[in-house]
Amino acid sequence: MDELAIVQQTREVTAAAGEKGGAAPLGIASRLAHELAARTIGADYFERIGALRRETNEFGVDPFGVDPSWIGAVGVVAAWLYRYYFRVAAFGVENVPDGRVLVIANHSGQIPFDGAMIAAAMLLEGSPPRVPRTMVEKWSATIPWISTMFARTGQVIGLPDNARRLLEHEHAVLVFPEGAPGSNKMYSKAYELQEFGLGFMRLALETRSPVVPVAVIGAEEQYPAIYNFRRLARLIGAPAVPVTPFTWVPLLGLLPLPTKYRIYFGEPLHFDGDADDDDDVIAEKVWLVRSSVEEMVRRGLGERRHVFW
Repeated sequence: MDELAIVQQTREVTAAAGEKGGAAPLGIASRLAHELAARTIGADYFERIGALRRETNEFGVDPFGVDPSWIGAVGVVAAWLYRYYFRVAAFGVENVPDGRVLVIANHSGQIPFDGAMIAAAMLLEGSPPRVPRTMVEKWSATIPWISTMFARTGQVIGLPDNARRLLEHEHAVLVFPEGAPGSNKMYSKAYELQEFGLGFMRLALETRSPVVPVAVIGAEEQYPAIYNFRRLARLIGAPAVPVTPFTWVPLLGLLPLPTKYRIYFGEPLHFDGDADDDDDVIAEKVWLVRSSVEEMVRRGLGERRHVFW
């Protein structure tokens, strides 16, 4: 397919999404950026967007505020980052089953590009393509514009009731059980998994959802934090304000380093038991998931030859 045909398909898909999901939130500049990116991504992307499950209501969004037109537009950027910036190598995407599933991953990198790249792997390489609903920190809902973008593209405040409803509707739910301590740790602690919370396991037991462990290699180095400006973090209500060796360098301090990502999807784990069991019982099951992620992290670090290629 030539470039003009791809651009035309971009317009058609965006218009179709707008008809099904309300007016496309794209101004002239963002539409042009969309079309230019489409020339490098190709037609397969738009076919996959068209194959995504849709549950929009009369307002053009699903019960959690997801808008298909936003998925298509923001997904173009994620796809470009996936293929050309982070040059992601994904292994075992076929292990993610259809229907309800909890995708449990290690967390790092200060800014959640790891979540975006996991989602891009499931969209671009999954069969069928899917966009997981990612559980995010509560403070993200206070950030102007970003909070709207998160909601429109499938990010959901990480409350048990939200995750439960999504699983009951057969969605894939992406959870980072290390939370902010995983994402915001210093570079000296790179690839040291933090404590996993127990909540995801109680949800897995309650909803009878399989658990797919995921390991991300490469995100730790994208923003190598050497200091956490805690006082400023408290002032603005953020979990952390990391400082990297490049923070004060114009432009370079804002961009993530172009590390090469490797993402490993493990085989689904199935658990039996009572969601209301004592913490000690739940913790044993969580340890099995954490051990699976840790093992894949070790494997990934052993297989890569360089941080950037």
